[in-house]
Amino acid sequence: MTGETPTTDWQKSACILCECNCGLEIQVQQGRLAKIRGDKEHATSHGYTCEKPLRLDLYQNGRDRLTSPLRRRPDGTYEEIDWDTAIREIAARLTAVKEAHGGERILYYSGAGQGNHLPAAYGQSLRAALGMRYYSNALAQEKTGEAWVDAQLYGTHTKGDFEHAEVVLFLGKNPWQTHSFPRARPVLKEIAKDPARAMIVLDPRRSETAAMADFHLQVLPGTDAWCLAAMLGVLVEEDLLDQQFVAAHTDGADEVLDALRRVPISTYAATCGVDEDLIRAATRRFATASSATTYEDLGVQQAPNSTLVSYLNKLLWILTGNFGRPGTMYLHSWFSSPVAAPGGDPRRPRRAPSSPLQKKARRTFVSTVALGAEGISRAVPIAAAAPLPGGLVNGAAHALLTRMAPMLSAGLAAEQQPKTERHTPVTGARVIAGLVPCNSIADEILTDHPDRLRALWIDSSNPAHSLPESRRFIEAMHACELTVVVDVAMTETAREADYVLPASSQFEKWECTFFTMEFPRNAFQLRAPLLDPRPGTLPEPEIYARLLRELGAVDEALLQRLRGALTAGTDAFALALFSAAAADPSLLRLIGYVLYETLGPALPDGARGAAILWGAAHLCALSHPAAVARAGFTGTGMRPGQQLFDAILRERSGVTFTVDEWDHAWDYVLRNDNRFTVAIPELLPLIDGLREAPSSWTTPEFPYVLMAGERRAFTANTIIRDPGWRRRDAGGALRISAEDADRLGLEPDSRVRITTEAGSLESSIEISEMMRAGHVSLPNGLGLDYPAEDGLSRPGIAPNELTSAKHRDWFAGTPWHKYVPARIEPVTA
Repeated sequence: MTGETPTTDWQKSACILCECNCGLEIQVQQGRLAKIRGDKEHATSHGYTCEKPLRLDLYQNGRDRLTSPLRRRPDGTYEEIDWDTAIREIAARLTAVKEAHGGERILYYSGAGQGNHLPAAYGQSLRAALGMRYYSNALAQEKTGEAWVDAQLYGTHTKGDFEHAEVVLFLGKNPWQTHSFPRARPVLKEIAKDPARAMIVLDPRRSETAAMADFHLQVLPGTDAWCLAAMLGVLVEEDLLDQQFVAAHTDGADEVLDALRRVPISTYAATCGVDEDLIRAATRRFATASSATTYEDLGVQQAPNSTLVSYLNKLLWILTGNFGRPGTMYLHSWFSSPVAAPGGDPRRPRRAPSSPLQKKARRTFVSTVALGAEGISRAVPIAAAAPLPGGLVNGAAHALLTRMAPMLSAGLAAEQQPKTERHTPVTGARVIAGLVPCNSIADEILTDHPDRLRALWIDSSNPAHSLPESRRFIEAMHACELTVVVDVAMTETAREADYVLPASSQFEKWECTFFTMEFPRNAFQLRAPLLDPRPGTLPEPEIYARLLRELGAVDEALLQRLRGALTAGTDAFALALFSAAAADPSLLRLIGYVLYETLGPALPDGARGAAILWGAAHLCALSHPAAVARAGFTGTGMRPGQQLFDAILRERSGVTFTVDEWDHAWDYVLRNDNRFTVAIPELLPLIDGLREAPSSWTTPEFPYVLMAGERRAFTANTIIRDPGWRRRDAGGALRISAEDADRLGLEPDSRVRITTEAGSLESSIEISEMMRAGHVSLPNGLGLDYPAEDGLSRPGIAPNELTSAKHRDWFAGTPWHKYVPARIEPVTA
């Protein structure tokens, strides 16, 4: 690892632009990511990558990289301050907010995008130390409706085996550009070329994927629910159900089928604008296939009726029995539980049957707790010199881990799962998966309500650009008593904060993601740094550690005793740690910080930031003992988890941490009887309700539907801020149909004014065969401020200057980014 010395060595890493996190090999020269290629040894991508990561040096060496903590002056400009001053002042101001209003009035906002997940894991320690209750990130404007539906049906997340499916159905999803599953483009090509397979796409646009499809259900924008309900009505009317599967594996099916029998198929087909015969043909192809999968994404999840659409989508594959076989849907393991079962109770680890050693260890539990951390740390050297019979230290540590797993899981999790439904204090918005809906954040601040939010901590996120109605979010930031932003670059959000803390880049520190969603072999990759941190920056775990030290979050004497226990080995360390936590369970809420300060310095190659993964590895082994053993991590007590952690530190191309067979997919259902609960009372009546529900929200003033945030060939997310990475469509033109262009008298590259309830901006146009009449589209990832010779440049439009926070899903609160009523007018010279 070096930022100076040229090298021709290929170093292992991964892409940070989408959740696939394809493995990469990178040559570093003169501090630059000089050459990039796919890593053929990677545990999941096996050498595949799209073209987007090949220019990641534009992220690493962006001109707006931060190199010093910044403090905002009264006039809105910034001054550089040293780290000690920044930490001291921020700690004091956070403490002042807590003492005046309570820690629950500080909102923690962090998602860290597609490659930077360790910050939120360590940020949980700061949340615990200050008593922060409310948390949010970009998932709260995307996936919470689907997550809630998953939680009601079977308890956790599903995905599909697209590579081996006979039929695939994509809803509001264009995997040619958005990927989201391994080898997306080769898989799409294979399906399109195979006459024995079929692709169904439900999308208002004729996207790259829709153009390859056998069945393109080109719905009117916002009418996805009517189309899916019609498909489900066809399933019942034509008796296309898998009756055996439904009887054996579901509860509540009779109620669901009664509702589906009442679906007016012809009416719903007319409402969504798709020919009824085409809907019937696509449904028959899906239902009669030997295997089928579905994938819903932001095209439906950021549009009207999104939570209902998620429910109808799941019913489609459940009622046709497409689960737990090659080419179908599956539930999967997680590496630990950084994201607990979305929308429901915290995931409880499945326990393996107790061995005699485990039973013996549990009998020592009470006396172990009574002994306490201090006594154990003093006794450990003696135990190490003369080990207890039968590996009692190992067994006792594992017994403690087993008992304290739920609390440890909470300490590792970014999202905290409530046992009962929670709502926000001002607007009463539903909190799903522990996340405050993004559309509600400004409303929770811009009020005189006594329980309003008073401070914002924003880590590795850019909500002033990515959330709806950007100007109002910025207004909310200014209304807070304190705003702190941690980021690599001077983002739109950083420009509005009281303090800006410069983080090391994702290639300058130990980092990972928790997108572990594969089956039957699931893998996790810890990425080693490729370069030294840029001077003046710190990795986020160190930023949190310095702040927690300043706050005095954990008694230093306890940390010192745990360091002493570690000298006798990790079993002794675990016994000391969990004994201390048994006496004071709140310690586990700070487990990231505790591990960073104790285990972290002892890790090889300076991997201190990976310390929290020790807890995650042990939770994984406890949660999935058989699958972890099949992956090669065996033994009793703490052995499997420790072996897994050691492998994660060692293997640069990722580690397969669970191995399953297809029938093991049922093991991940979070009901003891392994059945799906298909009748959801909050949503089932809405199928009938679609008869009277509105299906269009445009008006004479705003007659077009704007899709704000289309993924294109050279857009990914805002992590690459340098506009030079876009080789085509540099300005992010508005895509419009030829019919609408003729109506408005537009030529290619004409300029138009786009006006919505929230704002008005100008753009050039691209006349596109993808678009249907009345539907226009802007790309995501543009409208970013970037240093230029004459100041700041801003190529393209920031879509959320046109979106409105008031347009949201009635249940989950997710925004309608993909359905924004708009007016399009030619701009004359």
